Amino acid sequence: MTATGAMIGYGTIVSIHDGGSPGVFVDLAEVYSVTPPNQQVDQVEATHNQSPNRTREFIAGLISPGECSFEMNFIPGSPSDDRLTDLKASGQSVQVKVIFPNLVVWQFLAAVTGYEPSAPTDDRMTVTVTLTVSGSTTITVP
Repeated sequence: MTATGAMIGYGTIVSIHDGGSPGVFVDLAEVYSVTPPNQQVDQVEATHNQSPNRTREFIAGLISPGECSFEMNFIPGSPSDDRLTDLKASGQSVQVKVIFPNLVVWQFLAAVTGYEPSAPTDDRMTVTVTLTVSGSTTITVP
């Protein structure tokens, strides 16, 4: 028996809502690396003339929801390529789900703000997609 709960990311799925009402989530094809939203808490300076030992003081500020990025095989003209480039061009925010291998789901509203394909001569074509998150991430544990 092993003492770790570590897992590999194999099986992680990125799905984007199709925009319909009620609509469905559609899995993006051939994603191979995912970096979920990287929330950061702003620190607001609260230093004053009597701060102990002339040391700056900080209080927690607002949470910045951050960005999510993923890499996938670039297949020009594929349904995933068309959907992502359309979203980038429109600036529309959509619901996104990242489903991890243990079925924990992170869901958030985001807009495609980066779509960077690469077509090397001697390797597979890939694309790096960046999503800017708006609002909170909902985490659902099965």
